[in-house]
Amino acid sequence: MSRSWLLCGMKPLQGSTHFSLGNQKVEKRMGCQQSLQSSEVLKVRTIYINDPLKNTFCTNSISTTKYSKWSFLPRYLYLQFSKAANAFFLFITILQQIPGVSPIGQYTTLLPLLVILAISGIKEVVEDYKRYMADKVVNSKTTSVFRQNSWHVIKWHEVNVGDIVKTLNEEFLPADMILISSSEPQSMCYVATANLDGETNLKIRQASLEVAGIIKEGQLVNLDGKIECEEPDRQFNNFVGTLYLRGKSPISVGPDQMLLRGTQLKNTQWIIGVVIYTGFETKLMQDEDMHYEQNDLYAMARTSNLNEELGQVKYLFSDKTGTLTCNTMAFKKCTIAGIIYGNHSDNTDDGNENLSRASFCEFNDPKLLENFEDGHPSSEYIKEFLTLLCVCHTVIPERCGNDILYQASSPDEAALVKGAKKLGFVFTTRTPYSVTIEVMTETHTFEILNILEFSSNRKRMSIIVRTPAGHLRLYCKGADTVIYERLSKDSLFVEDTLKHLEIFATEGLRTLCIAYTDLTETEYQDWLQEYKKASAVSQNRIQRLEECYEIIEKEFLLLGATAIEDRLQANVPETISTLLKANIKIWVLTGDKQETAVNIAFSCKLISSTTPRIYLNADSFEAAQQTINHNCGDLGNLLGKENDLALIIDGETLKYALRFEIQKKFLDLALSCRAVLCCRLSPLQKAEIVDLVKKHEEAITLAVGDGANDVGMIRMAHVGVGISGNEGMQATNNSDYSIAQFRYLEKLLLVHGTWNYFRVTKCILYSFYKNVVLYIIGLWFSFVNGFSGQIIFEHWCISLYNVIFTSLPPLTLGIFEKCCSQKSLLEYPQLYTVFQTGEMFNTKVFWIQCINALIHSFILFWFPTKMLEHDMILRHGYTTDYLFLGNFIYSYVVVTVCLKAGLETTSWNRFSHVAIWGSIISWILFFSVYSFFWPIFSVAPEMTGQINMVLSCPHFWMGFLLVPTTCLIQNFFWKLIKNTYKRGLLEEIQELESRKDSILEHSEIFEKRMTAASLAVSFSTQPCEIFFRDDSVDLSAPHGYAFSQTEGAVVTQEELVRAYDTAKMENSRISKRSSDFSEIF
Repeated sequence: MSRSWLLCGMKPLQGSTHFSLGNQKVEKRMGCQQSLQSSEVLKVRTIYINDPLKNTFCTNSISTTKYSKWSFLPRYLYLQFSKAANAFFLFITILQQIPGVSPIGQYTTLLPLLVILAISGIKEVVEDYKRYMADKVVNSKTTSVFRQNSWHVIKWHEVNVGDIVKTLNEEFLPADMILISSSEPQSMCYVATANLDGETNLKIRQASLEVAGIIKEGQLVNLDGKIECEEPDRQFNNFVGTLYLRGKSPISVGPDQMLLRGTQLKNTQWIIGVVIYTGFETKLMQDEDMHYEQNDLYAMARTSNLNEELGQVKYLFSDKTGTLTCNTMAFKKCTIAGIIYGNHSDNTDDGNENLSRASFCEFNDPKLLENFEDGHPSSEYIKEFLTLLCVCHTVIPERCGNDILYQASSPDEAALVKGAKKLGFVFTTRTPYSVTIEVMTETHTFEILNILEFSSNRKRMSIIVRTPAGHLRLYCKGADTVIYERLSKDSLFVEDTLKHLEIFATEGLRTLCIAYTDLTETEYQDWLQEYKKASAVSQNRIQRLEECYEIIEKEFLLLGATAIEDRLQANVPETISTLLKANIKIWVLTGDKQETAVNIAFSCKLISSTTPRIYLNADSFEAAQQTINHNCGDLGNLLGKENDLALIIDGETLKYALRFEIQKKFLDLALSCRAVLCCRLSPLQKAEIVDLVKKHEEAITLAVGDGANDVGMIRMAHVGVGISGNEGMQATNNSDYSIAQFRYLEKLLLVHGTWNYFRVTKCILYSFYKNVVLYIIGLWFSFVNGFSGQIIFEHWCISLYNVIFTSLPPLTLGIFEKCCSQKSLLEYPQLYTVFQTGEMFNTKVFWIQCINALIHSFILFWFPTKMLEHDMILRHGYTTDYLFLGNFIYSYVVVTVCLKAGLETTSWNRFSHVAIWGSIISWILFFSVYSFFWPIFSVAPEMTGQINMVLSCPHFWMGFLLVPTTCLIQNFFWKLIKNTYKRGLLEEIQELESRKDSILEHSEIFEKRMTAASLAVSFSTQPCEIFFRDDSVDLSAPHGYAFSQTEGAVVTQEELVRAYDTAKMENSRISKRSSDFSEIF
C-alpha cells in the first residue's frame, strides 16, 4: 500500500492501470496534501457509475475550522506557547513553583497568565465557531442526485464520487463533474467561470455525442460503466479521462466535458453529470460555496490578530472581475458617421448591484433615433450600424412570453444586441443559416453564408450575409488597429471616429470599430473555394483559415464605433485615488485579457491617457529577459523610484519573469512604475506575485478579491480581504476581513487601520512603560538590601498590578483612543503615511519609552526612600519598615502610571476617566480592605494596619503630590514643545479639531504641512522624461479596444450558431424538450 494512500486514510484502488500524461506534473491533494507522483506515469482513478459501494474517496463535506473538539486544547496551547512572550512567562511560572527559587509567590505570574490564556481561548473559540457555521451553510446546500432509480434532493455534503447529479440554470455545481447531457442542442452548456479564472465571457462545454442522448430515468437506470481519470490536481484547464460504458467503445473525455465546482450554469435549462472529484479533491481546492447576492452584507473581521497591520499597508493587490467591476457590460455610447451619441451626464450609482445587473443598456440619447427617423444625412449610416449590431454576433435569442432573452458566451455581444433592441432594431430569430430582425415593426431576414471567427490574434469578427435585397455584404467589428488598416480610401469619418475612440478610451470604455464592405458574386465565389480548401486541411487549419479570412476582409467602409462600459463598482475611482494619495501602491492581478485590464485601469483612474505603458509580452525566456533588461536600462537612475509609468504583463511572460535569473530585475522594473497590471494569471501566479513583493520589500501587503481564484493571493498576503457578494464565499471564507464592496477599503484602511495601529502602538508602549516602571524598582531596591533577593512589594500586590490596578488604562487606549476624527482621516489620506512609515512605533520610539520608564522608576524609588531615610515613630508606637516604604512607592507608581495614560490620551471620553481615576481609587480601596484581612483570613499578616500607618504619615501626602508631578512634568513639557514647534500634519489636524472652529481652513493646513521642511515622503511620482528604446513601450493615446469571446472551445463559433433553430425551438422545444424535462424533474 502506497504511503500517499495511508496518509489520507483511504483504500488503494483495485486493479489500477497506468497511462501517460506526457510531461504534465500533477500536485494531488486528497483531504490532505499528497506528494507529487512521477511526471511521466500516474495512477488513474477508477470511478464506478451507479455503484457507490465501490467508490471510496474523499467526502464532499468541507471544514475550514482551525480546531475540533479533541484538538482544541493541545493545538491552542501549542500555538499560544509558540509565542515568545507566553513561553517566557510560562518558564517564569514553572520556576516560581519551585520552593526557594523565587522570592515572590507561586501564583504571582501564573494568575495573569491564566487570565490572558482564558481570554485568548474564548476569542479563538468564537472565531472558529463562525468558521464552523459558514461551513455548515455550505455543506447544507441542496442538489438533485439520481439514486435508487429516481431523483432525490440531498445536501451537498452527501454527494459522493460516482453520483449522477442534475443542475438547473443559474445554480452552482456541488462538485467536479463530467457532462453527460444537457437541454441545449448538441448537448452544449454554458458556465460562468469568472470566480475561477477572472474571465467575463461564458465557457462552452459539450458532452460526448455517444452519451448525449441519456436524459430519461430509464436510460440512467441502465447506465453501467466506469470512468478512469487522473488523480486530483489544481490545473483548471487540464483533464484526462476515459469513459467505459457496457457494450460501447471507450469514450475519451477531457476539459471540454469537465464542469468544475464553483462554476455557475448559465443560459442552459439543465445538465446531467457524473461526479468525479468531491470536497478537497475538487479542482477548486476550496470546497467553499457560492451564494446569491444579498443587500444586507456588513464588513466583518474574521480575525482579531491583524488589526494593527491595516494601518501599515504599502502594497495592495486587487482582483478585477467582481472586485473592481460588477461583472456586467452596458452599451454606453457610440459614434456613427462622425457623430457621438450617448448619455453625457454622470449617472448616480447607489451601489445596488441588482439594479446594475438588470441595466445592460444605459444608452440614452434620443438624438440618434431622431436623426434616423427625420431623414438626417447620417440616417443610412445609422441603419446600417444598428443592423450590423443585430446580425454580426453569436447570440442566441429565446422568447420568454412577449419578451426576448439573449443567451451569449460574450457579454460584449449581449450588451450590443440589447442596446440595438432598445433602439428599435430587435434580433428575433436565429436558424442555422439565417437571422431575422425587426426594424420599426418591419421584418428582415439575412442569410448567413460564412462566419469569420474572432480570435485574440485577429482582434475582429466578420460575418458574410446575403441581405433581404439579395446583395452580398461582409460585416465586421473589431479593434481600431485592425479595422483601420483595412479601410477603403473612400471611407469617411476616419479622423473624427479616431478622436471619438480616444475620448471613449480615456473614460475607460471598451471600444469596437464597426465597418462593412459589399462583395460581388464572383469575388465571393472565388474566395469560397479558398475557404473550403483551408477548412479541409488537417494541419495548421486555424492558421490557414485566418490567412483565408485576410483575403476577403479588405476595402472596409467605416460606420463608426461602439463604447461598452464594464461597469465599475460604486466609487471605485474615488477610492483608488484616495488610496494612491495615502502612498498605497495598487497592483491589479487578473485572469482576464490584457485589453480588458487596461480599459479598467483607465476607467478607475489607476492610469491616465498620458501614462506611458510598458507591455511585457514574450513567448520565451530570452525574449522576456531582453525586454526587461532594455526597460531597466532605459530607466537608468530612475530604476527603483516610482515613476508615472504603467507596467502590463501577461501570465505567459510572468512565468519567465519569475525565474531566478531575472526575478530581481523584474521586481525593480515593477516597483519603478506607478501602476502594475498582471493579466491572464492563474491563481498560483497571483500568489507568487504577492510572495515576491512580500519577500523582497519590507512592507505590509494586502490582497483583495471575491472569487476562488483569489484565495491563493489572499492567504499569501499579510492581510487578506474578501469581497462577499455575487461571486460567493470562497474569498471571504479564506480572508481576514470581509467587505461588501471595494470602496469600503478606504474606510477599512484609512480609518479603522489608522485607529487600530494608533491604539495598538499606544497600548504596547504604555504596557511596556508601566511594567518597566514597577519591576525596575525591584532592581533599585537590590542596591539597598544588598542583593539579598528580598522584595519591596507584597506578593499579591505584584500579581494584581497588571490584572486590576493598571489594567483599564491600556484597555481604553487600545479600544477607544483616536488620533483624529474619521472625517479628517478620509479628507487627508496623507495622514496614513505617518503610520505606514512606522513613525509611531519603531526601535527608537521603543527605547525612548523604556528610558522614560527607567527615569520614572528612579524617581519613584529614590525620592520616597530619601524621604524615609531616617527611621520615624508613628502614632501608637508603630515604626517603619521596608513594607511601609513599599506601600508608599506602590501607591505613587499606580498614580503615576495612571496619570501617564492620561497624558497619552488624545481622545478623552467617559471610559478614559473611569479607567484612570477608577484605577487609582481601586488601589486605595484594595489597600484599605487588604490591611484588615489578617487574622480573619490567613493571608498577608505583614500588611495588617498598613493603611492606617501610610495615610497618617505626612510624608506620604507630600510625596503623593510631588513624586508623580516630578515624574510627569518632563513628559508634559516635551509634549507641549512637540505640539508647538515640531508638529506635523497630524498635530495640525488635532489642533484644528480641538479648537472646533474654522479660523484655520483645512486647505491652509495641508499646504503648510506639504511645504514643511520635515516632510519626508513625497506624494507625487517622478516626472517621466525617459527615452525608451524598446518597442514594448506604448506612448500613444489609448483607443480602448476590448472584446470578450470564447476561444478554442470544443464548439467553434460557426458550429455554435449553426446548431440553433429558434424558430423550431419555439414549437418543438416546448413539446419534446419539455416532455423530457418533465420526465427528468
